[in-house]
Amino acid sequence: MFDRKRRKFITLFGGAAVAWPVAAVAQRRKPVIGFISSISPEELAEALASFHRGLGEAGYVEDRNIAIEYRWARGNNDRLPEFAADLVRRRVDVIVTPGSLPATLAARTATTTIPIVFSVAVDPVAIGLVASLNRPGGNLTGVSTLGAELGAKRLGLLHELVPTATLIAVLINPKGSDAEAFVRNVQAGARTLGLKIEIVHAGTDGDLDPVFATLGRVSAGALVIAPDQVLYALSEQIAALAIRHRVPTSFQYRLAAVAGGLMSYGANAVDLFRLVGAYAGRILKGEKPGDLPVVQSTKFEFVINLKTAKALGIEVSNSMQLLANEVIE
Repeated sequence: MFDRKRRKFITLFGGAAVAWPVAAVAQRRKPVIGFISSISPEELAEALASFHRGLGEAGYVEDRNIAIEYRWARGNNDRLPEFAADLVRRRVDVIVTPGSLPATLAARTATTTIPIVFSVAVDPVAIGLVASLNRPGGNLTGVSTLGAELGAKRLGLLHELVPTATLIAVLINPKGSDAEAFVRNVQAGARTLGLKIEIVHAGTDGDLDPVFATLGRVSAGALVIAPDQVLYALSEQIAALAIRHRVPTSFQYRLAAVAGGLMSYGANAVDLFRLVGAYAGRILKGEKPGDLPVVQSTKFEFVINLKTAKALGIEVSNSMQLLANEVIE
């Protein structure tokens, strides 16, 4: 009798010993990253690949040892608070908002505990995202690059390419978080150069035809596009309309120049996404966002699209071509 009870106990105990690791494995889950963008995956293909490279630097590969929940606003920033709240309800481990200040602000409103990794073209201390660059504190960190502060520089480069243009239009998204600061910077540059500025607005693709009609009416000699994710998503359409209407354009990011803009000057957007991925990976490994210094991007690139210049009848001097980091022919 004793032996039978002993055998039963051993059998039960042994079965439990086998079951416990299985249960533990079943309870273990892959870390989940919540990814929020103001635009669409098609418009971020190259940058998204760079984000995955950054994750790979920390040893993370999607579908192998992490999962990613993507939320794409496709130009409708009104959906961003809903996306952020949904990811918080799902208890993701990290939220990333690369290239979108509105998405970053929505995520910050939604949670004070889940780590958030951003890349923004503003001073994150000045707008209250972090306490300081070296010690962000709280649950946010990421990458900061100049955006609004480059307005005058971009205007100056465009003026060198198109010196006959005395009236320059500036295209902004009226709902953009940094639009006013960008306009102020461009206006300061315009005063130095003795140029006149005309502000035009677009928040959707339906606004673009009226914008170019306005450019024709005021005889704008060139167009500067503000650093904004909604306008970035419209880069190809803006570039095509600009060539059709024979308006030289200046963009923030290289991909817009590749799409047909005359020139771009700004941070390397693709590398910014890699840095965001690398930081997300470090946080998944246990580092705290408040202890990770905000990375300040100092890598800027000047790109000239020589094909577009020729289509617009613009002569680009050898000195300007030598100044550029890349000339697209």
